[in-house]
Amino acid sequence: MKPDIHPDYHYVVFQDSSVDFKFLTKSTMKSEETTVWEDGNTYPVIKLEVTSASHPFYTGKKVFLDTAGRVDKFNKRFAAKKEITK
Repeated sequence: MKPDIHPDYHYVVFQDSSVDFKFLTKSTMKSEETTVWEDGNTYPVIKLEVTSASHPFYTGKKVFLDTAGRVDKFNKRFAAKKEITK
């Protein structure tokens, strides 16, 4: 690797602001805010709005839509347009 052209790759704590969930990983993101992690070291913290701990798809709180009704509605509209163009 060429020296002085790559960004600083370091440990960062990502924190979900909607639930009390944090995880430690490496990133090139920087932050002035810091936090003390479970190992006793201080790391920069990046605040996130959505993570796997709060996203409805991953938490199982996903709302299932009535797809059959939507398909029927689409077919009715499409059939009406198809008759007009004939």
